[in-house]
Amino acid sequence: MRFVTAMIVAAVAGLATAKMPPPTPDAKAASAEAAAKAAWADKVGLYQLCQSQDRTADAYRKGLKVEGKAAPPPTAVPPCVDPGAYVAQAQPTPASSKPLEASGAHSPAGTATSPPSTSKPQAETSKTPKP
Repeated sequence: MRFVTAMIVAAVAGLATAKMPPPTPDAKAASAEAAAKAAWADKVGLYQLCQSQDRTADAYRKGLKVEGKAAPPPTAVPPCVDPGAYVAQAQPTPASSKPLEASGAHSPAGTATSPPSTSKPQAETSKTPKP
């Protein structure tokens, strides 16, 4: 029984140490977008927490005034900063999907942030001669 258990553990350990293939550019872009969204969500959470703390402190001071007690002076803190709406990051178009500018094709939206791949017509850049 110990031998069977040892064999199972060895097989699982071998699978656990297998090397993963490198991520594709699309996977990297998706990962970067998810990280940016998570960072924005953290900023929104901190903004909401700041507003909640301000409301709680104001309610505490008002409660003390109603009871006739002296409220302590407010502590100087930076104002709450609204992160605004989420804006997706512009991704440049990969070189493989860029059309040749000389071909007269319309460029995809991403090419405005990166230069075209070439200015030669496709017939001149093609490696196979025309029949």
